Amino acid sequence: MSLRVVCVAASFACLLSACAGRVPSEGGTFVSAFAAHPAMKPSTVTDADTPVPLTPAAWGRVTNPSSLAGRTIDVNSLEDIALRDKEVVLTFDDGPMPKKTERILATLDEFGVKATFLMVGEMAQAYPQIAREVVSHGHTIGSHTYHHANLRNLSFDGAMAEINKGRKAVSTATREDVGFFRFPYLSDTRRLRRSVASEGMVVLDVQVDSKDYFSESPAAVATRTMHALNAHRRGIILLHDIHVRTAAMLPALLTQMRAEGYKVVTLRRKAPSLLMASVQTATAGDSH
Repeated sequence: MSLRVVCVAASFACLLSACAGRVPSEGGTFVSAFAAHPAMKPSTVTDADTPVPLTPAAWGRVTNPSSLAGRTIDVNSLEDIALRDKEVVLTFDDGPMPKKTERILATLDEFGVKATFLMVGEMAQAYPQIAREVVSHGHTIGSHTYHHANLRNLSFDGAMAEINKGRKAVSTATREDVGFFRFPYLSDTRRLRRSVASEGMVVLDVQVDSKDYFSESPAAVATRTMHALNAHRRGIILLHDIHVRTAAMLPALLTQMRAEGYKVVTLRRKAPSLLMASVQTATAGDSH
């Protein structure tokens, strides 16, 4: 074997080693969607900026021109979000948050996809410029109460006051109508859901929970999300734009999704007809 061939082979082996990397062990063994081999114990401590390794399939598609962006759905009710196989909706709760939200916006721009941001009212009020930046990038706006309160712990009137205050704060900050809502902790009641609908907002549920609120490495979050996504093969993905780990793992997650043929669907709120609004109001009035 010539010296030239040996050098080329050695260089290729080094490249593969660099791509695979040693995956972070924080938060558990990282062996699925992104790791080419079983995880090894890292020689150094990892943090939320540690790159997330990709599978061999995704390595060859980092510059793949194939689009991750899917169709746009006009939504009048939750039933309108009828996702096809390998269609997902990206949603980000709890922001906006300086440095984290902007970093996530840059990644979404890079991949050409849109998300729905369910903003906490007091956060939007505190950072209105960032809230408006979300709008300027073409994303969909929703609210997530004012204080991120667990509404089941409040009276009905208290819960509705919290919801309406949050919606007003987000609308004022973004200068946009707020057409979507998510219950903090996904803690709802049938009566509250009906009342939110009567107020003209669509309640968003969750099929794929990234659990990025756990103190884990970006790699662990990305693996769990892809595991759940591949199990469901479609659905609304819950993420948060207040964590560094989420911003750090998002490029790898989207690269992997694109490599596996997923499409990111954009939601747009369609104003209900006058007849539908009347029916919703009557239904809410009859609920207990």
